[in-house]
This record gives sequence, structure tokens and C-alpha cells, in this order.
Amino acid sequence: MSILGYLQQVGRALMVPVATLPAAAILMGVGYWIDPVGWGGDNALAALFIKSGAAIIDNMSVLFAIGVAYGMSKDKDGAAALTGFVGFLVVTTLCSPAAVSMIQNIPVDQVPAAFGKINNQFVGILVGIISAELYNRFSGVELPKALSFFSGRRLVPILTSFVMIAVAFILMYLWPVIFGGLVNFGEHIQKLGSIGAGVYAFFNRLLIPVGLHHALNSVFWFDVAGINDIPNFLGGAQSLAAGTAEVGITGRYQAGFFPIMMFGLPGAALAIYHCARPENKTKVLGIMMAGAFAAFFTGITEPLEFSFMFVAPVLYVIHALLTGISVFLAAAMQWISGFGFSAGLVDMVLSSRNPLATHWYMLIPQGLVFFVIYYLVFRFTITKFNLMTPGRELAVAGSEADGEDVNVSNGKDQDVSELARQYIAAVGGSANLTGIDACITRLRLSVKDSAQVNEVLAKRLGASGVIRLNKTSVQIIVGFMAEKIANAMKTTGAVAAAPASAAPAAAPAAKPQAVPNNPKATVVALVSPITGEVVALDEVPDEAFASKVVGDGVAVKPTDKIVVAPAAGTIVKIFNTNHAFCLATDNGAELVIHLGIDTVALNGQGFKRLVEEGAEVKAGQPVLELDLEFLNANARSMMSPVVCSNIDDFGGLVIQAQGQVVAGQTPLFEIKGK
Repeated sequence: MSILGYLQQVGRALMVPVATLPAAAILMGVGYWIDPVGWGGDNALAALFIKSGAAIIDNMSVLFAIGVAYGMSKDKDGAAALTGFVGFLVVTTLCSPAAVSMIQNIPVDQVPAAFGKINNQFVGILVGIISAELYNRFSGVELPKALSFFSGRRLVPILTSFVMIAVAFILMYLWPVIFGGLVNFGEHIQKLGSIGAGVYAFFNRLLIPVGLHHALNSVFWFDVAGINDIPNFLGGAQSLAAGTAEVGITGRYQAGFFPIMMFGLPGAALAIYHCARPENKTKVLGIMMAGAFAAFFTGITEPLEFSFMFVAPVLYVIHALLTGISVFLAAAMQWISGFGFSAGLVDMVLSSRNPLATHWYMLIPQGLVFFVIYYLVFRFTITKFNLMTPGRELAVAGSEADGEDVNVSNGKDQDVSELARQYIAAVGGSANLTGIDACITRLRLSVKDSAQVNEVLAKRLGASGVIRLNKTSVQIIVGFMAEKIANAMKTTGAVAAAPASAAPAAAPAAKPQAVPNNPKATVVALVSPITGEVVALDEVPDEAFASKVVGDGVAVKPTDKIVVAPAAGTIVKIFNTNHAFCLATDNGAELVIHLGIDTVALNGQGFKRLVEEGAEVKAGQPVLELDLEFLNANARSMMSPVVCSNIDDFGGLVIQAQGQVVAGQTPLFEIKGK
């Protein structure tokens, strides 16, 4: 996977904890509005709101550790979240000033100040990523019987705790160097006047993703280098009398943030909303409105910034650059207003009465200009470069912005809830349905009586086939929407059985047509995705594949662990259990590579994904890794079908391989045009 693709995966995972931040910002904003002077010290109700919001904001780093570990895990299991939490506790405890003092045998007052800032976003994200990788790699490990209780998911938190000891040891020596370097950098740019203020603001924003902006803030706000911008500004008249503040100068490292936080980022939020896909706009509107309100009212910008900083890094660099320009302009024009919490409306109102505030009201028209700039620049950049900001991922990745897996449907979007109700009716209603599951292209249903399944209605709803395995088991081939439909069926209320002559309430979405091609010309040539022995599809011990209901192709019995892409295209779906994936080629062919039969029951054990959904791959690029020893011992069969699920859109296929094949090298079959 590319670095950008990995960052996008991190960004989608971060949307889980980021979604909680607007609530915290609003709670704190209400508290400051109730008690704008004492900030909760003079009003119990204000203190209640402020402390409630601070409980989330102050623990943002641990939320990131848990959210990233959960969001990047292969099956979105709670054990992954627990792993992230365990890892974060180990690292931050071992790197706390008290622990460093004990481990390095030095007095607490001699511990580098950097360790007082170890509880930050950088550590949270780092721990989350490491924890997710450990979970994905070791959650399927089976220990000897005597230790079997600690196998699988239970093993990962234990391993993580030991790995984090090593991570903490590295940070004990690396973190003070990083922190000290940034402090030294800040001390140099303070001599540049208004330009230095802009440079500081640029790096302040640029360092937020890793939490290292605290080092710069310590230089410019908290008297590390003799600047003391916040306390002097809040001191006002007392600071002037003491000669520790200067009108038009003190506060210049803060003033230009107001136009960005109150106006610029809401403009970016509007652009992201307008660029979202139509079917996602309602969801994106809620996220963006909450984030924009939090930024404007309280100056808390993380809900907006973390929504695009990883999925579209170029936008975040633009944001940092515009912030630097804004702070430079405000400092150069001596439009000064300071803040004690953040650059939102609450702090602007409070600052307006401070004798150090000069022409603070000019920050409002400056902000309106930046609102327009942010909107235009963000919208142009998103559309020009097709950036995957929230609400646009489905066009490529098949994933929601919050990191939850979804399926990519064929054709235009459907009302999945209504479709789920109709499929329940088609299988005899809720009274006949006893179990719901899904594989990558099929609904796997348990019923009381398979004879009650209305096959005609199921096909009119869009199913390509219905397979009655026995009296109580039915499989309905519905394509890549299988998991989405199954999830909707699980949350649907009671549904009556459809009459034998029933027709669906709405016509099924039309399947996309293949790219026009020359008659009988080769549209797509596939290489074998697996090293092994070719097997005819009708020999596969699964009726859906053997009868070619899922699609036409061949099967391969693997003898090597690496599974590659059989053609160039986009990975539109990898099942959560990693036992199958779907590849869409540029010519419109939809390929299903299914590793083994009934391997979905192994819950991901024996499989490791090497790319993520939405990845653009080349023919022969590794996609999965198999633990063949485990799979051969536990799978019903390792015959692995490789089929074109929309072969009806083409003129058929010509099988080219027999006997032994080599992954990524041996031609497997060609798909012909009509």
C-alpha cells in the first residue's frame, strides 16, 4: 500500500474518536458562555458543562489510541480497541516524569520538561497504529492447548504490553530530542517579528497531527523563551504597568488564529459538504455543521482538521499555509486579540475589553475574506485532484468516512433498508427466517423451511441465483451488496411473507454496462492470482460456484502463500475475514477471488491482507498472504474460485491454463467482448 493510502486509512479510523469532539466543544462553549469571567469558578452549572467537555478534550490522545486501533483492525473487533488502550497506558506511564525519574535514577525536578507533554496526539496515533498492526497479525494465532485460553484475540493485549515497553524505551531518548529541537527552532523564529509570527502559525498547524505543536506553544505562550504571550495578554493593565507587555506586539502570535478558526475552517467545511457525493451529503452535513460550530464558537478545530488531515494531506498543508498568512497579516497590521483557551467567539468577546487588544474588530472582516478563500481553494483542490474527503470515499474505496466497512453495490444506489425488507419477504417473512449471514457475494440464510423461499421474487429483486442447500439453509447470490443487505436485514422489524405472485416495490438497479469493446476481442486477460493446480469450476464443492451462479471462471488449489491481483484495477471489496476480495478492472469486469470454501467460518484466521479496499493494483501485485498449513488443516476445501461475476455483460471467456500455474505469471483466462 502507498503511504498516501495508509494515511487515508489512518484518517478514516480517526473519524471514530473525532466524532466525539464536537460534543465536548459545545459543552465547554456553553460553560464559558454561562461564566465568561470565572470559567466555572463562580458558577456551579458552568463548571459542570466545562468539566464535562474537558473530560473528552483532555483525554483526546487516549481516544485516538483506541479509535485508531479499532478503526484499522481487520474485523473492527472490540479486542483491538482494548489493545490500543493497553498500549497507551503502558507507554504514557513509562514515559511519565515520575517513571522516568525512577527508571533513569534522577531527581524528578531534573527530568526533561518534554515528558510532561508525552500524553499527546502523536503518541495516541502511534500506539493505535502499532496496536492495530499487532492485532491484525496475531489475533488468529493459536497457542498450545495448555495455553489455549490466551490464544487469538486474548493474546494481542499481552503482546502489545511487551512491545510498548520497547516503544517507551525508544521514546525516553527520542522524545526529548524532538521536543528540544522544536523549542530551539521557536526561539530562533521569534526574532523575525510579524514574519516570525506567520512562520510560527504555519508550523503550529503543521505539527498538530503529531501533537508536537505543544513544543512551539511552550516557546511563544508559556515563557520558555521570554515571550509569555498568553499570561501577559490576560493580565492586561497589570502587565502594562509592570512593563512586561507592549501594545500592538503582545498577542501577535495569537490574533491571526481568529479569522481561521471562526471563519476559515467553516468555509472549508462548507466546501467539503458541497463536494460530498449526493447520497452522503446528509451524513457529512451533520459532521461538518457540528465541527464548524465548535470552531466558530469555542475555537476547537480538531473535529474539522482531523476529518481531512490524513485522508487529504495536501488540504492540511494548504490550511497550515493560510493560517500562517492570516497570523502574519494580523501581526503586521497590529490587529491584536488574544485568547486563553482558543481563538473562538467566546475568547474574542472576552478579549475585546483587554487594554492590549488593538483594532481587534478588524479580524472579523479579515475572517470573512478567509471564509471565501478557504471555500474556493478547498473546493477547487478537492474536485481538481479528486481528493477523498468525507463523503467522497465510496467513489473509490467503498468505505464510509467513519472507518466502518460497507459494500460497493452494482449500479445506482438503492434503498438498502427497503431491499432488505423485500428479501425477508421473499424468503418467507420473518417467521421463516432464523439466521442471517453474508459472504462476499451471497446472503447465507437459515430458514425453517427452504420450500417457502420465493425464488422468482428474489431474482426480480436483483439476485442472480437462489441455492437451497437443504431444508433449513438457503444462499441468495446478490453481488457485492451482500453484507450491506444482510446488516440491514438484521435490523429490520417483522416482515410478512410475500405472496407467490408478489412483485418488488421498485425495480432493481440496473447493472452497469461493460465498456464498449470490439466483438470477440479480448477485453481482459487474467494471470493466475495463486500458485497451484488449476481445477475446473464444476469440481468445486460449492453449488453456487460449481453451477456458475456466482460467475464463470476456474478454480486453483494453492501451493504457495501469496495471492496476487489477476489483473490491473481497483480492489472494491475485501471481506472482513480476508478470505475473499473483489477486483473491478478498467474495462468493467468484476472479478471475485474466493480463497477456499466456507473459509468465512475461520473468522480471518489463516489470512493476512496486504492492501486495503480502494487500492489501485497492478496485475501480479500481492493482495493477501495465506497460512497454508493452518488452512489446509482447517478449511473444508482450499479450491479457490476465480470468476467474473458479470460475465453476462461480455461475450464469454476462454480458459488458457491447465495443470500447474504460477501466481502473477501464468495466463489463466481471457474475457471476450460480445
